[in-house]
Amino acid sequence: MHFQFPWTEAPADARHSHFLSKLFPTKREHSSATTLRRARALKFVSYYRPHMPLLLADLGCAVLVAASAVALPLCASYITGHLAELSGAENGLQHILAIGGLMLGVFAVQAVATFFVDYQGHMMGSHIEADLRRELFAHCHKLPFAFHDRNKVGQLMSRITNDTFALGELFHHGPEDLAIGLLKITGALAVLFLIDPVVAGMIAAMIPLAVIYALYFNRQIGLAWLRNKARIGAINERVEDSLAGIRVVQSFGNELLELQQFDDENQRFVESRREGYRNEAWFSVGMEGFAQIVTICVIVAGALRILTAGLSTAELLTFLLCVGVLVDPVKRLANVVRVWQEGYTGFVRAMEILELVPEITDRPGAQALRPVAGTITLQDVSFGYQGDGQRVFSGLTLEIQAGEFVALVGPSGVGKSTLCALIPRFYEVTGGQISIDGQDTREVSLASLRRSVGVVAQDVYLFSGSVAENLRYGRPDADHAAIIAAAKAANAHEFISALPQGYDTDIGQRGVKLSGGQKQRLTIARAFLKDPAILIFDEATSALDNDSESAVQQALLTLARGRTTIVIAHRLSTVRHADRIIVLTADGIGEQGTHEALMAAGGLYARLHRVSGRI
Repeated sequence: MHFQFPWTEAPADARHSHFLSKLFPTKREHSSATTLRRARALKFVSYYRPHMPLLLADLGCAVLVAASAVALPLCASYITGHLAELSGAENGLQHILAIGGLMLGVFAVQAVATFFVDYQGHMMGSHIEADLRRELFAHCHKLPFAFHDRNKVGQLMSRITNDTFALGELFHHGPEDLAIGLLKITGALAVLFLIDPVVAGMIAAMIPLAVIYALYFNRQIGLAWLRNKARIGAINERVEDSLAGIRVVQSFGNELLELQQFDDENQRFVESRREGYRNEAWFSVGMEGFAQIVTICVIVAGALRILTAGLSTAELLTFLLCVGVLVDPVKRLANVVRVWQEGYTGFVRAMEILELVPEITDRPGAQALRPVAGTITLQDVSFGYQGDGQRVFSGLTLEIQAGEFVALVGPSGVGKSTLCALIPRFYEVTGGQISIDGQDTREVSLASLRRSVGVVAQDVYLFSGSVAENLRYGRPDADHAAIIAAAKAANAHEFISALPQGYDTDIGQRGVKLSGGQKQRLTIARAFLKDPAILIFDEATSALDNDSESAVQQALLTLARGRTTIVIAHRLSTVRHADRIIVLTADGIGEQGTHEALMAAGGLYARLHRVSGRI
């Protein structure tokens, strides 16, 4: 599957075609876009489902907030409208105090409801944000190596963190502010029409103009926020790349170069914010101006109505109080627009990830891999990486017997690591099949397949945490004795014991506190602890000194007994004890046999060894 994120720069002619397609979409494209929007809308609403009781309570409190806001001007109108009557009545003071008490009660209800909306509403948004972030994180782990080959970690981090934070605000403020705003406007306008339809009609006629104004800048703000999110993703990418390689940066003295590159991205981000803030400013000025113009119109029109005896002073005061009520929903609706633009653009970017169907999944009815003896068969296997248009293998056939120790050798780029990555289905073959003990790897569950295959990759990767936590990654339920046994098998126990806290020593991000050889031995120990039926070592001893290499090779040979082992290595000492050495070339298998037989044959293997002293 080919996927291009919106920030990826396209050629000029492609961008021109894309622009034309936006102006003149075909019927199929329009239908597809409509279907996509509908699907995303349903997906958006579905995140509320687990939190429906809290959402209903939040909306109920929003109704109370809106109702109390309209009730207070009505109470004030009653007092001012009946002040003359109440002042002459014997119990007038009691009536005024009773209404004052009622207003305090309305205020208390409003305060409690507002507290619930602000506190529990935000918590609901945070829970939904966490749900979406978890879904994104889990989905990224389902996507195959090919996806991660094409996309930068910094950009994915931006989508999982920054975008979901904005979404939390949207999930909270969206329904709540929309409900309060619409109810306040509806309630206030209803009161105004009851008092004076003429002035109320004038105010109502102004609302569509404000809506048109808001919709225009709503779109402009949305486009600006989309560009802004792409820019912050680029900054995350720059930071992650630079700090992860800090040792290389400092060893070359390129701190200023990195700072200059960061400044370039940072300035692009600032410029993208400029456009967004400019449109937000126009939006804010327009909405505030709307509220002020309405107030001025009410005062002028109300005064004219008083002069013509169409409106009383008390009713004008109620009008002004209701206009004050109208100002808050205008601000709330403006806030809805703001969080919608920030949040929904983030939601779209999140959906672009979640809508990707993993290329490598369990097929319907996939069964767990039966107990593995370890025979691996490649039958007419073809494979090529997406995007480069070149095939790595074409019609490759190979069989590795159960318990056989096989070494793969050959020039760089002929597909040794790729072949090993196809066995646990890190990539999917494009032709032919790979089977283990006669079971097609595409017909068994991924979990059971990968439990049976242990991989020590050329690119050493350790997680932040202690030595024990990193080793236990190979088998989470392993006890301390099993961890020590695995470390001893990889010749790692001695140096681990010498660390300040032994197995509880924190090794830093990617194991930065350890030497290259120590990190390599920990990854080997981690594979030993997993105890798989099939072992794959990709340059697993490349970072070890001679003494450590000798010890690990002895441990490898011990561990390899009774299980299938594939080793990719350039060192002669690593491969000469293999049961079979397979020489890969750009055209497939060049030759195969034992070290002695291949050297005696004087073919590819012998020439590789003779030219470089390595394989």
